[in-house]
Amino acid sequence: MTWTTLQTALADQGYIASGDLAMALHLSLTLGRPLLLEGAAGVGKTEVARVLAAVQDTQVIRLQCYEGLDASQAIYEWNYQRQLLAIRAASEDGETGKSVEARIFSDEFLLERPLLKAIRQPIAPVLLIDEIDRADEEFEAYLLEVLSEFQITIPEMGTVSATTRPIVILTANGTRDLSDALRRRCLYAHVPYPDHETELSILVARRPEIEDRLCAQIVGFVQALRKQDLEKKPGIAEMLDFAAALMGLGVADLTTDPAVLQATLTTLLKTQTDRDAISTEIAQRLAGKAA
Repeated sequence: MTWTTLQTALADQGYIASGDLAMALHLSLTLGRPLLLEGAAGVGKTEVARVLAAVQDTQVIRLQCYEGLDASQAIYEWNYQRQLLAIRAASEDGETGKSVEARIFSDEFLLERPLLKAIRQPIAPVLLIDEIDRADEEFEAYLLEVLSEFQITIPEMGTVSATTRPIVILTANGTRDLSDALRRRCLYAHVPYPDHETELSILVARRPEIEDRLCAQIVGFVQALRKQDLEKKPGIAEMLDFAAALMGLGVADLTTDPAVLQATLTTLLKTQTDRDAISTEIAQRLAGKAA
């Protein structure tokens, strides 16, 4: 598969990828290297992993990162309750020693978390490590072993090497700077907000029932809204929600009913400060320019 056929395959799944992103994905697949995607929240970074999994006919295994994430939540942990019950049962049967230890530290009592699960799949999955910049630097350092060797060390069982190498997609929103060591192990692509033509293509692909004129108005309005001084700029998902809301209300023109337009901003503006900043008059002005 070339990068252009990959771009077409993504489009067939409803994801309109730029040439740069399609090339980065192609190289990641060809070289077997993790791909780090950076960009503002809402530009479609997470969706890349889901659509790529559909193209590759495999599953997505997602690790959602957050502050305080540790190995037991990301890699594996033991089922302590079952282990205690097994020890108690063994004791009642007179079984002790290494045979009990070997049994309780086996696959039967191992709880796979996303990283371990991803490297033990018979068919390579897409491993989505979402918002890696929200995790602590200590966890990021531990992650390097997985990304470098695709193996995990479990003290009680030894080293578990990958059955298949997962397709790894990491996303980051710029919450903190990532280490040079992590960046060196990854290919890189920046995912910006789409330009007018690309976003229009996304809307047409996802909502083909909307008339062309209204599609153009929606995209023009949302893109103008992003240029305002907002705390949280609306992403692609919000744009699609906005379009769905307009369709549900039977709106055919953004400039027809200012009250309805203002009400539907609840799909685009997600803080009270932003809602206060975009008055009915401003919304109408932006809608007029988009018409």
